[in-house]
Amino acid sequence: MNSPDEELLPSTRRALLHRIATAQRDGRAPSLVAAVRREGRIVWSGARTGIEGHAPDADTQYRIGSISKTFTAVLVMRLRDEGLIDLDDPLEKHLPGTGVGGVTVFQLLGHSAGLSAEAPSPWWERTPASLRPELSDVLGERPRTHSAGHRFHYSNPGYTLLGSLIEAVRGVSWEEALRREILEPLGMRRTTSGPVAPHADGWAVHPWADVVLSEPAEDLGLMAAAGQLWSTAADLLRFAAFLAEGDDRVLSAASVREMRTPASPAAEVGTTGYGLGLQVAKTDSRLIFGHTGSLPGFVAGLWFSEDDDIAVVALANATSGLPAAYVAAELLTIVADAEPRIPEPWRPLPEVDDELLALTGVWHWGTSTFTLRLTPGRGLVLKPLDGNGRGTAFEARPDGTWTGLSDYYAGETLRVVRKDDGSVDHLDLGSFAFTREPYEAGADVPGGRDPQGWRGLGG
Repeated sequence: MNSPDEELLPSTRRALLHRIATAQRDGRAPSLVAAVRREGRIVWSGARTGIEGHAPDADTQYRIGSISKTFTAVLVMRLRDEGLIDLDDPLEKHLPGTGVGGVTVFQLLGHSAGLSAEAPSPWWERTPASLRPELSDVLGERPRTHSAGHRFHYSNPGYTLLGSLIEAVRGVSWEEALRREILEPLGMRRTTSGPVAPHADGWAVHPWADVVLSEPAEDLGLMAAAGQLWSTAADLLRFAAFLAEGDDRVLSAASVREMRTPASPAAEVGTTGYGLGLQVAKTDSRLIFGHTGSLPGFVAGLWFSEDDDIAVVALANATSGLPAAYVAAELLTIVADAEPRIPEPWRPLPEVDDELLALTGVWHWGTSTFTLRLTPGRGLVLKPLDGNGRGTAFEARPDGTWTGLSDYYAGETLRVVRKDDGSVDHLDLGSFAFTREPYEAGADVPGGRDPQGWRGLGG
């Protein structure tokens, strides 16, 4: 495919090519494809191959393994947004008879349901789905290894259950729901359940010799929702753009932001948490979101940085050896560090509510000093003046209150408390009273104010 490489500096393109060339050589992958999306378009793609006659590009399919889980999570979130399920619903409410029905949809999405990591023997990724015709064959005799909600434990059977949940609620197959609700709206025509040419073949590379062994490409059957899909670098970058910004045809910006919010602590080495179908990782200088994937013969990595507006995909056709997830993250860092995002110009608000403007400025919680700023859409940002302490952005609500968007105050309500004459007495944030002066005289501060006021403690 033609890629507008001129949009990246020659030095950046050279660094990207060098990184994938080194990765393909050192990882001894038969082939490697990578691509970068920035500010709404693919700005670079590259490939390296060691197979005669195989010239992959960003339109070549590779198997993406567990990146399929993110697609499944989007389908589940759509059910929630349509009011058909609640994330706190027990699985039993919608999919009875599994034997683990007490776990919640939320726990399954975030891998905190305590289910086993894998299906019972034989190894499900290299054997026919006909060996696991029922959910009981996927779950086995001991489906839970931990108490639900107590810890993160990655579970392929857990996402198998979510796929069956989607089918039970929608009344169509997981594949049909995926095609109709995600792939078609986003224009992902090269993402399919089975390989469609041009596609790469999956290989195992001998650890001590430069020879290869063909890997089977099994249909996963019931476990499709955990790792079935084939896709291309170009298609996955479309998906990454959706995960960063939302698309009302599929899922709102608020819902994809919810998917990016960690629901479980440290997931795996190199990650800091797991959201709802999305991994969260911290590099040296930025927070990135995405997912990794592997199946016999293939490894894949998809990462995006919301702040930098960059997404990267790396795909390779080797069972092991080449860490595609790390390569993708490194490519993102190369672009972001070499060519930092140019910020949008500052613009004044088109209009302002004088009553809202009057709320801005300095406020005190006890003796801690904060500033309150007005943002577009009647939003507010609360920050500690010295940079130490809790703060967050707030989203305006129709009832005249605001809801916190992150960290300690996520979901908490900020409201204005007024005196009988209509003037502002204080701001209430989750029961914390913010006043214009520290423990302001006459304000309705919990616990009252010492009538002696501020005083010294001289001898």
